[in-house]
Amino acid sequence: MTTVTETLSDWLTGLDAADIPDDAAAGVTHTLIDTVGLAYAARGTEYMEALVQGWEAGAGEASALGLGRPGMDAASAAMFNGTAAHGEDFDNTYEGCPVHSGAVIVPAVLALAESRGLSGARAFAGVAAGIEVMCRMGQVAGKGVHSAGFHPTAVIGAMGAAAAAGVALGLDRTALVRAFGLAGSCAAGIIEYLADGSWTKRMHAGWAAQAGIRAATMAQAGFIGPVSVMEGEHGFYAAFAHSITPDFTLLTGDLGSRWEAGRLSFKPYACGTMCQPYVDCAVHLAGAGIAAAEVESLTCKVGEGTVHRLWEPLALKHSPPSAYGAKFSGPYCIAVGLIDGDAGLAQFTDDRVRDPAVLDLAGRIEYEIDPENEYPANYTGHILARLKDGRVVEENQDCLRGGSRNPLTDADIERKFRANLRYGGMGDEAIDRLLALCRDIRQLPDLAGLAAYRD
Repeated sequence: MTTVTETLSDWLTGLDAADIPDDAAAGVTHTLIDTVGLAYAARGTEYMEALVQGWEAGAGEASALGLGRPGMDAASAAMFNGTAAHGEDFDNTYEGCPVHSGAVIVPAVLALAESRGLSGARAFAGVAAGIEVMCRMGQVAGKGVHSAGFHPTAVIGAMGAAAAAGVALGLDRTALVRAFGLAGSCAAGIIEYLADGSWTKRMHAGWAAQAGIRAATMAQAGFIGPVSVMEGEHGFYAAFAHSITPDFTLLTGDLGSRWEAGRLSFKPYACGTMCQPYVDCAVHLAGAGIAAAEVESLTCKVGEGTVHRLWEPLALKHSPPSAYGAKFSGPYCIAVGLIDGDAGLAQFTDDRVRDPAVLDLAGRIEYEIDPENEYPANYTGHILARLKDGRVVEENQDCLRGGSRNPLTDADIERKFRANLRYGGMGDEAIDRLLALCRDIRQLPDLAGLAAYRD
C-alpha cells in the first residue's frame, strides 16, 4: 500500500514554479514579501541579540537579514530569519489550524537557495510546496496539536520545511520520502510559553526551518527515515495530535488542483491570530466614540478552543507578565485596541504592557464560551459592551480580516512591508529594491541580492 508520504512525494517530485496557478502564486508572493519584512523588523530586539550570541553559526553563503553578520551556513540563517519573522507574531497564518507557514518556509528556502546557488524559480516552487504541506497537515490536525500541548507551527513546520527544501533541491521521490521520515523526528515545540510569556514560541519557526533543511539534506545524502511517519502507530499524528482520527484525504486529496496557498491569512495586528477579530471589534467601538472610561464591562463570546490560549488563567491574561505574553491575552489586545485604535508593534512594548489605563480596562473584560462559534473553521469576533450610563452596545466581526473571506490587498501587503522595514531602520530606496526582489523572485537566476540586506 502507498503511504501518505509516498503519495505526497509523487506529487512534489518535479514540481515547478510554472505549475502553480495564479491565486496560489499570489499567496506565495505575498508570503515572501510579508515574511522578509518581518524578519528585518525584528533586528534590534533582545531575543534576536540573545539568539545570535547563543548560536554558533558556521561560515557560508546564506544571509541573516539585518543582523550585521557575514554569510553563514543555511541552517543558521534559517534559524535566525525564522525566529525573527515569527518573533512578533505578526506573520501569516491559516484558517482551519493556525500554522504560520511563512516564518518557517521562507527562511528555510531562501537560506538553502543562497547556500546552494539555486534559481529564484526553484525557490518559488519550494515555498509553494512547503506552504501547501503545512496547511494541509494543519487541516488534518484541526485542534488536535494544540490539545496535546504542542505548537502546530513548530511540529508541522518541520514537515513543511522538509518538503520545501526537498522541492527546492530537486530531490527525487525516494529522497523526499526519507526527508519526511526524518523531519518527524526533528519536530519539536511545546506551548508552555503561555504560562509566563517567555520566548520559546518565537524560536519555533526558526527551529522548524533549520530542521527541515537538515532533514532534506540528510535524506539527499542517503539517511533513511520511516515511510509511515504520518499514519504509523507511532507516527506524527499519533504523537502530536493523539485525540483525533486523521482524515488523510485532507492532506493528499486533489493535489495540484486544490491549492491552500491561495487561502492564506495575513495579519493586520501584531498579536495572536484568534485575537484579531476581537481587536477589530474594539477598534470599531472606539470609532463609534466609546472611550475606555465609559466602559462598565466588555464580554466576549469566544470559541472553546481559544480559551486555553487567550483567556485562561484569566487573572494572568488581565495583567500579562510581558510584552510577548500580551500578544496572547484576549483582554490586553482588546483593551489596547479600544484605547489606541490599533494593535501593531508599538502596542506590544514593555512600557505599554504596564500602562495602568490599559490594564484597568483589561481587568473589565471577560469571556463566555459560545457553543456555536465556528473556530477553527472560521475566526469571528463578538463584544458586548455594557457602559456606565446603562447603554449596551454590541460589535461583531463575522470573519478574519486578512483571511480568505476578507483578504488584504496587494497594496495592504506592501504597506505593511514598508512599515515593518522602516520600523527596522531601512531607507526607502533599499525597501524598493527588496520589494522588487521578493515580487520578481521567479525571474531571478539566483538570490545573491539578499546579501545586500545582511546589515
